[in-house]
Amino acid sequence: MTDATVVTLARDAVLTILLVAGPALLIGMLVGLLVSIFQATTQIQEQTLTFIPKIVAVLVSIVIFGPWMIRHLVDFADRLLANLPSFIM
Repeated sequence: MTDATVVTLARDAVLTILLVAGPALLIGMLVGLLVSIFQATTQIQEQTLTFIPKIVAVLVSIVIFGPWMIRHLVDFADRLLANLPSFIM
């Protein structure tokens, strides 16, 4: 296995991680921002108010984007396993 192969494999793995985790993280961040704006405008400083909407939003995003996430992970695993003999030599 050459250095270029390792770098390419690592790049593909990081890109896959970012693509799979991206939708849930972005939706959680947007909901957190909206809750923060709501708290600032109403001056409600309840700590538990921030967690529940973010948890629900992330779970809903995983339900919505779950099939796409799994398909992307399975495609990456298929490519990895298909190229496994070339990694050994």
